[in-house]
Amino acid sequence: MAIQAVSGVGREEQQSEEAALSLLAQSLRKQDEHSTSLAEMIRDAKEKADAQRERFKLAKTTPRYGDAPLEAYARLSRARNQAEVSSAAGYARRRIAQLQAAQRSDPDHADQIRAAIGQLQKAVGRAGKKKLELNREQLARARQKRMAQNNRNREAQRVRREVQRKQTMRKIRESGYFRETEIANRFANQLTATKMELKAQAEQLGVSTQASMEAAVQGYSSAVETAQVADVPVSAPQVDVQA
Repeated sequence: MAIQAVSGVGREEQQSEEAALSLLAQSLRKQDEHSTSLAEMIRDAKEKADAQRERFKLAKTTPRYGDAPLEAYARLSRARNQAEVSSAAGYARRRIAQLQAAQRSDPDHADQIRAAIGQLQKAVGRAGKKKLELNREQLARARQKRMAQNNRNREAQRVRREVQRKQTMRKIRESGYFRETEIANRFANQLTATKMELKAQAEQLGVSTQASMEAAVQGYSSAVETAQVADVPVSAPQVDVQA
């Protein structure tokens, strides 16, 4: 009888020990699961924070090259004498030099930079034309004044109306410069965005798509040049690749 009692106590101790080990194992598993879940949460939070930071960084550092020709044309439009016109042309020349330097350091936005440089070069040429027009208007007003002094009022009125007509036509033409620049900027931005999208697609697929991308971009560029005349939207192309 004493032997059986001892044996029973031994089994109870063994069962108690096994139960304790089972509880300990469960606790360790839960700790491992919690640690894994926590690590995943931390990693996901870090990835989201990094992505958000990159978006803010991109939004902050994305250059606005198209603003330069718009500012040049604004100065040219406000110019009322040859000195102010020369100042507007000088601004355009300075920005051309700056953009040419940026073109070497920022190849991702080469299309936007080229479009801005092209418009600024036009602004320089148009500034020279405006200086000639202002000079002719100044001579016409002097002639009008002499006619009025000599009682040639009818001829003086005709000269005055002609000067006013030329001024009106120049204002209309200068407002068109802004429209032209906005269209050029829009298509340059669209072309840059398309190239970046094609590049991202190629990187995600992990295959060599250089030939396909160049063909798509070349076709899109041709469509953009045609659409600039008609002022119609152009849809972005897709890269034809096999994963």
